Amino acid sequence: MRLLVDTHIPLRVLSDDPRLNPKDRSVLLYAQETIVSAASIWEISIKRALGKLKASENLLEHVKAAGYLPLSVTWVHAETAGALSPHHADPFDRLLIAQTQYEGLTILTKDS
Repeated sequence: MRLLVDTHIPLRVLSDDPRLNPKDRSVLLYAQETIVSAASIWEISIKRALGKLKASENLLEHVKAAGYLPLSVTWVHAETAGALSPHHADPFDRLLIAQTQYEGLTILTKDS
């Protein structure tokens, strides 16, 4: 399974946060590929800059070292996100949903 992880997942994995439940840990363990969207890195960076989140300044190094693969945001992803139904209000969630649909990925999120 190719797994796109929501923004909170790498943060919880990297900090060994107990809120990452055993089911999610198991899914991560058995995924063929675990992918982090550039949109998630952007969201973390924004929240860190606003003081809403304490995350490592070396986040990219930690994400790479943990074996996550990157997923860039493309024009098609952006267009697909814009076409989603309005009940998906969060723009970062919209983009992750669009990437999941377009790339044929499975998403791991607390929002599902």
